Amino acid sequence: MRITQGTFSFLPDLTDKQISAQLKYALDKGWAIGIEYTDDPHPRNTFWEMFGNPMFDVRDPAGILKEINDCRATFPNHYIRVTAFDSTHQTESVVLSFIVNRPKQEPGFRLVRTEEPGRTIRYSIESYAVQAKPEGQRYS
Repeated sequence: MRITQGTFSFLPDLTDKQISAQLKYALDKGWAIGIEYTDDPHPRNTFWEMFGNPMFDVRDPAGILKEINDCRATFPNHYIRVTAFDSTHQTESVVLSFIVNRPKQEPGFRLVRTEEPGRTIRYSIESYAVQAKPEGQRYS
């Protein structure tokens, strides 16, 4: 199951050249770039771990791509995303985010149905990563 979070999620993985073009676009807009990673991409897990500090003063896409590659080398089996922040309104608002690294096997999610009193049915999403079962063994 392919995680679809952020811009470009439904497209094939971006090449480094395409990532550099997106970084240049963000930098041309004056946005600061941050790199984040996680092993739990649950849709409600919006706060991923920062890889270093946001790069407010970096103006060269090559320097940011080097940081992305350092993060890939450090966390090869994690999701890594780039976020661009717009601070023109005195707040840090994410205006662009996209995934630049995925684990070889994406764990995916399952829908959990719970029946409660009064004919109430509740649904929740649970990551297969918390079960620690590899693909093909999740349903046995």
